[in-house]
Amino acid sequence: MPMKREPTRYGTSCGDSVADQSTLARKASAPDAAGLLSRTALFGGLDPGTLARIAAGTTMVRLARGSLLFRAGDPCTGFHLVINGRIKLSLHSAQGAERVVELPGPAQTFGEAAMFLRIPYRVSAEAIADSRLLHVAANTVFNELEQDPRLAHRIIASLSMRLHRLVGEIESQSLLSGTQRVVGYLLSLVDPAAKEEILIRLPALKNVIASRLNLTHEHFSRILHGLAAAGVIRLDGPDIRIPDIEDLRRHPG
Repeated sequence: MPMKREPTRYGTSCGDSVADQSTLARKASAPDAAGLLSRTALFGGLDPGTLARIAAGTTMVRLARGSLLFRAGDPCTGFHLVINGRIKLSLHSAQGAERVVELPGPAQTFGEAAMFLRIPYRVSAEAIADSRLLHVAANTVFNELEQDPRLAHRIIASLSMRLHRLVGEIESQSLLSGTQRVVGYLLSLVDPAAKEEILIRLPALKNVIASRLNLTHEHFSRILHGLAAAGVIRLDGPDIRIPDIEDLRRHPG
């Protein structure tokens, strides 16, 4: 669906200064930012000096649910790390149709590719839950890469993992049935070693998840009800219960 409202934004574009956007964005305190960065796979384990330099180039961004972080075409001067909440990255056609590309959540990053290529964003980013993010300035990243090659290795690994995941999703949407895609998505939300009944709270509205899986909202709902009729899941309002993960994993789709 097209975005018909004028959403709250933390700046006119990603490249704008956020210093005067005190209600939504502020310079992160170095100790706070360093602590948050150290708990992520991308930055965890770096020496305190490296973390301090990166933290000095970060901005804390707070977004209410429904707020727009940036639009496709906005310039990018850094990338974002999600501290809590969830962000919807999506493409929009000239006719207003939306396709959800990614739903980054806590400890996940986005925007690195646009930053390194020095191109505008190709997607729009909207908070689908109250969210808190760190914006890491591009100049900070580029300066640090010259001093610490370990960071380059980590960023390359992170981007490679994302590319691998996206290729897998393209393969899934091309070769698997809708039911198989939904089963795979549900399994991705749970601990594979779980033995008892699992309760899942979907991370986004069903229409958003449907778009992420390249399904219509109606088709997604029919699949969920079909899985419930087969006994491999139970629908409980906004929650989904999986009585036996192996039964769900064996479902033929």
